[in-house]
Amino acid sequence: MKPIALLMLLWAVFCGCRTNQSPERQVDDLQITAQVKSKLATDIGVSSITNISVNSTNGVVTLSGQVNSPEVKAKAEASAQSVANVVRVVDALQVTPKTTP
Repeated sequence: MKPIALLMLLWAVFCGCRTNQSPERQVDDLQITAQVKSKLATDIGVSSITNISVNSTNGVVTLSGQVNSPEVKAKAEASAQSVANVVRVVDALQVTPKTTP
């Protein structure tokens, strides 16, 4: 029974560690993510970027989270698209206007 359990554990580790990206592509995506975050902080402000998550895979940038207005959402998408090596931007941002007390 132990050899089967060990074999299954090794298979799970192997499958979990497998990636479809080369190490170079992974580094590129990390750089793209950092550049998009920096561009967003410059273009829409640091206070807005805290609610935005940025992920990059194979040059496809996904923006998710919440913004205060449709204008900020459009500006975030345009800013991300303007970064070098961005292939496409998937905009999953939600507009949730601030409520005043």
